[in-house]
Amino acid sequence: MKVLILGGTGSIGTAVTRELVRSGHQVTGLSRSASSDRRLGAMGARPLRGDLRRPEGWVQEVASTDALIQLAATFGDGMAAADTTAITAILHHAARRPEPLRLLYTGGCWLYGATGDRIANEASPLRPIKPFAWMQENGQRVLASPALSAAMVHPAMVYHASGGVFSRYLEAARSARPFEIWGSITTRWPLVHRSDLARAYRLLLEQPQLTGHFNASAETGVPVADITAEIARRHAHDASYVVRSLKYVLTKHGAWAEGPALDQQMESGKLRRLAGWQVKHSNFRTAHF
Repeated sequence: MKVLILGGTGSIGTAVTRELVRSGHQVTGLSRSASSDRRLGAMGARPLRGDLRRPEGWVQEVASTDALIQLAATFGDGMAAADTTAITAILHHAARRPEPLRLLYTGGCWLYGATGDRIANEASPLRPIKPFAWMQENGQRVLASPALSAAMVHPAMVYHASGGVFSRYLEAARSARPFEIWGSITTRWPLVHRSDLARAYRLLLEQPQLTGHFNASAETGVPVADITAEIARRHAHDASYVVRSLKYVLTKHGAWAEGPALDQQMESGKLRRLAGWQVKHSNFRTAHF
């Protein structure tokens, strides 16, 4: 398939780009710089210079591609406007196609809000934290469009060899500082390894009959206490930690930081059952990071 990826050099996008190229797909990645051009080229993808906020420079690709994956995301104030601008342009151009465009739109576990002892599935109500409410709205537009064959992917907290969501804890362990815990040491995170997540995107891409919401979580809910304990064990850290209140975290890091403080559980039965998703990293303790 000819696939256009928005955000193909990001943390998740890099793994998705490699997974698709390795599987024989022709990947074009939106790029904003020469360094991104080089990274995409090294992965076997074709760079397309453009800016998410100015779709007039790249959205014409929608006419000649088989599928589009939206993975571009930042934690900046302008992300909502940039995503809305891009999605609006994509919908406009997709409506001109003779057949629906396959589109994978990225949501996330934070759109379910705090679940506590409930385990979120695709039938659970979305209660996004305020900074990402726009993501739910744009996802609804995508799923409702007759010009698209669309799926909205909700990744769990993503980790990988370089750290990912574990990065703050790894940095603390390597420098012998106490772990900084946001909210509570008992907070649970659904987890997925980046390579397993990339496989989920590929499987959904290749099965355009699968539409709607799909959760991607290899582990339903792992307590932060278990994560820090494993990192402490690997780095001869004394496992000391300091708990920061939500008010402190939001003041210091911004409203997005409510996400890692959410106590969440999320399962992926639908993705496993309908798309045939299988994970290689079913327990974070056995993975390299």
